[in-house]
Amino acid sequence: MSIATMDLVLVPGGTDLIGSDRHYPEERPAVEVTVTDVWWDRHPVTNEAFARFVADTGHVTVAETAPSAEDLPDADPELLVAGSQVFTQSPGPVDLRDWTQWWRWQPAACWRSPQGPGSRAIPDHPVVHVGWSDAAAYARWAGKELPSEAEWEHAARGGLVGRPFAWGDEMSPGGRVLANTWQGSFPWRSAPADGFHRTSPVGSYPANGYGLVDMIGNVWEWTRTRWTPSHDRRGEDVVPAAPCCGGSVRLAETDRMVTKGGSHLCSPDYCQRYRPAARQGHGANDTTSHVGFRCVRLA
Repeated sequence: MSIATMDLVLVPGGTDLIGSDRHYPEERPAVEVTVTDVWWDRHPVTNEAFARFVADTGHVTVAETAPSAEDLPDADPELLVAGSQVFTQSPGPVDLRDWTQWWRWQPAACWRSPQGPGSRAIPDHPVVHVGWSDAAAYARWAGKELPSEAEWEHAARGGLVGRPFAWGDEMSPGGRVLANTWQGSFPWRSAPADGFHRTSPVGSYPANGYGLVDMIGNVWEWTRTRWTPSHDRRGEDVVPAAPCCGGSVRLAETDRMVTKGGSHLCSPDYCQRYRPAARQGHGANDTTSHVGFRCVRLA
């Protein structure tokens, strides 16, 4: 079985509500959408799968490419080196309004070395430090595409309409941990009962109603939908087959795309985005240690 067809799950289409009128402003208003049947990767793309793609194509990721002074004219020239943003646990409580307290620019951090030089990617963990163009290039190689925001949210809900969480009305029903999210006081105390302080092996938590795993938590996931600050205006879906989406062509530094699902850093006291309705606008060429992706194929 080819990589394009293995481990796919059919999510039936239908009419659903996306967004929320009760949480963050960018999730408003809740709107009705209709999506078609879509075949989904059961889990996010892993380091092992991404390594096969790189071996087959020679693809070089955004994080492995030094930014140019032309793209970033105001940047310190000494920082114009290949690298990526890496989460770093703080030694104690910090001002949660200042994200620089827990993110650092790490030269040479990339999907192969997620924490920087000396670290190694774990084969069954989701690939991270991938830009939008990296995800789109992988999808095209695999004969798939990235999901739209509407497709993603419909699939994440697993058949539950209008519920705050992918599994129902409570974050931890009966005390059960159902996704890889931050447990403890963010960003300095990590006390996960499951033992995962960063990413976790895909499928470590129960599947949703459609049989998909890790739709919530673990890593944020790229979509093919351009970011808009609310659902008042629908974002354009960028089609991976278009010339913009080739493996060597990247969107502009100012372009932002919707990411969904939250990550292992989402916390009740900082980022409550471990919900299907949650969304984030992420710079197309911004790579971090908590953003990955999965692919789809139209039925």
